[in-house]
Amino acid sequence: MRKMTEIKVSLDSIEKVKQFVSITNEFDTDFDLVSGRYVIDAKSILGIFSMDLSKPLVLQIHEHQEEAGKILESLKEYVV
Repeated sequence: MRKMTEIKVSLDSIEKVKQFVSITNEFDTDFDLVSGRYVIDAKSILGIFSMDLSKPLVLQIHEHQEEAGKILESLKEYVV
């Protein structure tokens, strides 16, 4: 069963963006980053750099329930 989780994340450096994209690509799950009315694929490094990274972004995780804990644990350093 799939569910959606929303968390706020901060990606305020080039290194953080690279690491974040690397982590999201480890999962067979859809991740969206939302800033205002813009929504981009969180696995896209170019998409992320097109957003305003000076403020937190909303990360929508469309995961299978059994993966939720592992995903949130992997991304904990980015959570605001």
